[in-house]
Amino acid sequence: GVARKRLAAALEHAKEIAGRVRDKAVEGAKAADEAVREHPYQAIAIGVGVGAILGYIVARRCSRNCD
Repeated sequence: GVARKRLAAALEHAKEIAGRVRDKAVEGAKAADEAVREHPYQAIAIGVGVGAILGYIVARRCSRNCD
């Protein structure tokens, strides 16, 4: 009985946290969408830059460890 109550309380707490995380994610997605719509070329440039940096890092790591 006690374990069931503790489990139910933990589940309820987890649901509350998940709801808050979901709400923050939705707010962040809306803000990102608005920023991209206001500055599309800057968003593309940032995406290309981040992709190039990640590609460089991955290629460098693979050239060291893939032999």
